[in-house]
Amino acid sequence: MATVIHTDQRFITALLQNDVIIVREIYTKYAGKIRHYIMANSGNEDDAADIFQEALIDIYNQAKSKQLQLTCPFEPFLLLICKRKWLNLLKKRGREPVTKDAEDVSIGEDVFALAEQMQQSDKRMQVFLQCFEKLGDGCKDIIKKCLGGDDQALIAEQLKVTYGYLRKKKSECMAALTKMIHSQLPEWK
Repeated sequence: MATVIHTDQRFITALLQNDVIIVREIYTKYAGKIRHYIMANSGNEDDAADIFQEALIDIYNQAKSKQLQLTCPFEPFLLLICKRKWLNLLKKRGREPVTKDAEDVSIGEDVFALAEQMQQSDKRMQVFLQCFEKLGDGCKDIIKKCLGGDDQALIAEQLKVTYGYLRKKKSECMAALTKMIHSQLPEWK
């Protein structure tokens, strides 16, 4: 089967040709999202600007030396590269072990697949959050606390219910949430 080049290939072409108007569009559309991600993950505005710039340089270099062809939308592809670069930088700073090594930020077919998976994952997360918000406050509270990783006996005590009731209620709430998600994403079973 022939590889289908995504229409967002125009962004790669713009970087190669130094097309100021489209490069400005890349900054306008995506820099804020990258800044938000990095600032939400222990970074600051300077970190975000550096990572964004480095990612664009990496994409440019890959396009120039390896004739990079985009088979997925540009946004999840760029976001994936920025996330990997940021996680590697955090690792170097000693904050947390995240990715394996610098090779992790190379751009290969696996990155395209991961970018497509990320886009699917983002859609699933949006559906999950929408469905979660439709639950009653009691269910939301139980699920949040249980997913937080605390001991369920302790959670039952905090909620002033028995351990058995908490387990039963959590099971009912998760079943209701799962049913709502499946009604919106039938392929997610």
